[in-house]
Amino acid sequence: MNTEKSQLLRWVLVETSHPGNVGSAARALKTMGFADLRLINPKIKNVAKESEAIALASGAVDILESSQESESLSLAVQGCSLVLGLTSRDREFGPPVLDWESAQTLIRETATNHGQIAIVFGPERTGLDNEDLALCTHRVWLEANPAYPSLNLAQALMVCAYTLRQTLKQASDQPEWIANREEIAQLADPAAIAAMLDHWREGLEAIEYLDPKNPKKLMPRLQALFARSRLHKEEIDLLRGIAKQMLLRK
Repeated sequence: MNTEKSQLLRWVLVETSHPGNVGSAARALKTMGFADLRLINPKIKNVAKESEAIALASGAVDILESSQESESLSLAVQGCSLVLGLTSRDREFGPPVLDWESAQTLIRETATNHGQIAIVFGPERTGLDNEDLALCTHRVWLEANPAYPSLNLAQALMVCAYTLRQTLKQASDQPEWIANREEIAQLADPAAIAAMLDHWREGLEAIEYLDPKNPKKLMPRLQALFARSRLHKEEIDLLRGIAKQMLLRK
């Protein structure tokens, strides 16, 4: 597998409860040739130093030691043009939905064109919430037994890491895709889109189009619309300019 491509991937665990899952995740990543582990607001602070995490990491303690722990998912996905939220739960709103096989094609194309990618896993019990998914470009599900689709967090990560290793290994044997490199570089990251949506919410309230006491589903609908659009950086600037003008009319 191309090491350069693997370094473009961030593996993000949100609010993980069990230190053992963090250690098992580190082991899975190292076994499959990945290294960038991000821990967002784990239930136990400094979870990578917990004895259970270290024990289940086995020979991958270096992945634990280099992992980055923070309280903000938006920081973890900053600069990423592709952010995949792994969850099997259906949502009324949210980013476009992909199966894992289709998602791998997007990952390969993005990595080949040197775009940063984040793969995000939610808490063991509840999975990713809507606020987390708002920071994802796509919601992704793994094909499983419909009568029992439940996977342990570390198991799900291992499935993704193994199949993605095969995908990137095949890609390294093929000519590089360069047609979309410039476009991928211009895509706005989800954190910038979320900040723009906050700006729009303030602007819509200022012109009294949005009632903060009865917002209904306006903002989730706008969020879903922009998620489908794969906005570019210059388009974010344009939309924030509109929001600024709305606020000036307050």
